[in-house]
Order: sequence, then C-alpha cells, then structure tokens
Amino acid sequence: MPDTTPTPPARREDCAGERGSHALISSAAGSLEGSCAVPGDKSISHRALMLGALAVGESRVRGLLESADVAATAAALRALGAVIERAGDGSWVVHGVGVGGLAEPDGVLDLGNSGTAVRLLAGICASHGFTTFMTGDRSLRRRPMGRIIEPLERMGASFEARSGGRLPLAVIGAAQPMPIEYRLPVASAQVKSAVLLAGLNAPGETRVVEPAPSRDHTERMLHRFGAEVKTGADADGGSVIAVTGYPELAPCALTVPGDPSAAAFPIAAALIVPGSDLVIEGVGINPGRIGLIETLREMGAAIETGRVREEAGEPVADIAVRAGPLRAVDVPAARAPSMIDEYPILSVVAACAEGTTRLNGLAELRVKESDRLGATAAGLRAAGVSVTERDHGLDIEGRGGPPPGGGLVATELDHRIAMAFLILGMASEKPMTVDDGSMIGTSYPGFVDAMNVLGASIAPC
Repeated sequence: MPDTTPTPPARREDCAGERGSHALISSAAGSLEGSCAVPGDKSISHRALMLGALAVGESRVRGLLESADVAATAAALRALGAVIERAGDGSWVVHGVGVGGLAEPDGVLDLGNSGTAVRLLAGICASHGFTTFMTGDRSLRRRPMGRIIEPLERMGASFEARSGGRLPLAVIGAAQPMPIEYRLPVASAQVKSAVLLAGLNAPGETRVVEPAPSRDHTERMLHRFGAEVKTGADADGGSVIAVTGYPELAPCALTVPGDPSAAAFPIAAALIVPGSDLVIEGVGINPGRIGLIETLREMGAAIETGRVREEAGEPVADIAVRAGPLRAVDVPAARAPSMIDEYPILSVVAACAEGTTRLNGLAELRVKESDRLGATAAGLRAAGVSVTERDHGLDIEGRGGPPPGGGLVATELDHRIAMAFLILGMASEKPMTVDDGSMIGTSYPGFVDAMNVLGASIAPC
C-alpha cells in the first residue's frame, strides 16, 4: 500500500503576487502511486434527486456527490415539496411527490454556482402552474439563460429575467403545458434535459432534435425511473429523443458512478508528474463523457480501463494511468460536447506535451462559470506557456516537459480553473498559485486533501 501521509505543504513565502484569504499554492510533486476514488458524478447526482422527487414513493441514492452544487438542488427540491434526507449509512433518501405534484415554493430558490441545477429545475417548474423565483451566486448570475427560455416559452411558460436572460429569474409555469418538437441550434445536454423534463408534465409526446450527440444522462435516468423514452435518427442526420408525458415514475435504488470530470484531475496529474502510476476506481465512462480519454490516448497517454460494469444505468470502469511522453494533437470541434468541462485540464496536459496542440469549437466556454476560454489562456501565460487565444479555441505551445510555472492565476470564481492550475503546479519548475480555491467544493469536495494524499503539495497561501 502507498504511504498515505500528505506531502509537506509548500512554503507560504513561495506564493506569487497579491493574494486573498482563499489562495492556494501548488508545488512540484513526487510520483503518484496506488489507487483512489473520486466523488460521485455531479450531472447524475442532480438528475437522481430531481427524478426521485418526481417519482411516487421512496428512492435511495448511494454515492451522491455531497457538494455545494448538489446541496443547492436538494434544498430547492425540498422547497418545492419533496422530502430529501441523508441516512445514517451515507445514502440519500428521496420521498417523491409524483409528476405534477410539486408545490409553489415560499421563497427564492438559490442554486449557488450550478448552471445544471437552474436550467433543469427551470424545465421542471415550467410545466407546473405556479411561479418560481431562482437566483444564484455572482458567477451564475452572469450566465445567460436564453437557451432554455426560448423552448420553454413555446410550451406555455413565461419568464422574467434581467437583460440578456440572466438571473434572477422568475419562471411562470404553464397551467396547461403543451408538448413541442424542439430542434436544438447547437448540441446541449442542459437545454435538451430542460425540455424533456418539462415534457413529463405535458400531454402527449415531447421531442428534442439535436444536431450532434450530447450527454444522455437524462435519457438514461428517465428510463431508470420508468418513463417512456424513445430515441431515433432525424432525416437531417441528427438524433431525436422523445418522452411521453404524465408517466407514473417508479422509485428506485441506485448508485452514482464516480465523476469523469473529477477523475480528469488525478488522471492529468498522473500523466504529467514523472514516475506516476495510478488507478482511479469506479469512474463513469458514458460514451458522451469520454472525449478527454480519447484525446489523451491520441496524445500517447498510457490509459487503460478495466472491471467494466454498470451503475445507475451507466457504464463504469477502473482507469489505470501511467506517466510518459506526450505529443500535441488537433482536437476537433465535434468532440467538444463529450469533454466540454475538461478543456482547462486538457490545456494543462497540452502545456507539458511536445508540439502545438489546437483546441477547436470552444465557444461555449465563454459562458461557463467564467469566460473559461480566456481564463485558461491567462493561466497558461502565468505559467510561462505560450498560447494563442482564438474566438473559438486555443493554440498551446507545449514545452515537452515541465513548464516554468511561478505565476498567479485569476480563477474568476471557476472551480475547474482553480483545480487545473493546481495540477499544473505539481509538474512545473516553480510553484503555481491560484487566487481563490474556496469554490472547489462545488464539484470536488476534499480535492486538496485527496491530491495531497496521492503525493501533491498543495497548501493555503
């Protein structure tokens, strides 16, 4: 068994530049060895709670991600009338009220930093005949909601929002929601899910046509709870997903797989820290989520999957990773939906590879928790890496080894930016500092301790 004593923290005097009380510093790490697990999948955790609340009876969820984002979803569903409790064995019990059985909340639903929660809950509330007020933190209030407003208004709901369709948002649910067929302008799992979830409480069949595949967690979870879901091909080459309204969803027991977006961080660390040999156990390998693994393998990464099985209707595997030389690649725009959250950490790996890596089709990163494209480019420059920022992509000149490091990264309240550059600090010549790590718990509770146990040296600055 590997030694589980955390590496001694970096010295505070190594911190770069001006910093706040939540700044973190990451220094060169020893090799990462042994095995670890990552928190439950955030996307699946949200959906398990939501569909459990819409089922009739008691569902039990194991492995739920106990993060700030998922806690916000649970609190919102309680305010809407569901009963959600943590059991003594660590599982979560959801007492559902049935499709159409939610009640008007007394107050404003605060969804914190979670774009998934606000968009999917807006879909659910849009087909209930009451008004729901939603808000979030400063980062979430900057993110546009117009992509869900447009199709949900076609179903009979109406909305009041700030300019640009931004939060705070009032969702005036349709008293008599209507099914629609909605063609997505661009592939989006959140918009697709909002429409399908609204369609549960509408008569007939609600259909979504997507031009390219996006994450299918909602379809899988709907099927798991007993909804009638059909998928097929569109005449124009896209795919069609249809849900039949007014189902009686059946409660169920399920286990949430490990989050592949969380696993991306120890995977990347094991690839770029020399001598590393690591296994990440129980990670979801949904075909719509493995774009990062495909890309890393194209870069020459030694990544193997084993013990493939199924949890909560999702494929799961153990992922073995070994450090080694990496080469630059061109990542096609068509791969973006399957790895949209992983581009910051892929950029970190690209900084250590040989040659210039081109990332394409990343317009959506401009409207994530931050301008994630711009924040990634700025972080790479702070690490001494040459990068060209395009409207929809990045060109990263890899160092073929450790980058200089030594910079301060402005995270812009973005958890994935913070984690990505803490990983880069593990492989850099000089430590990397992030100005704020307080938001990391929105997706990866215990990240710093988990990485330090594996061999990192991350400490408050």
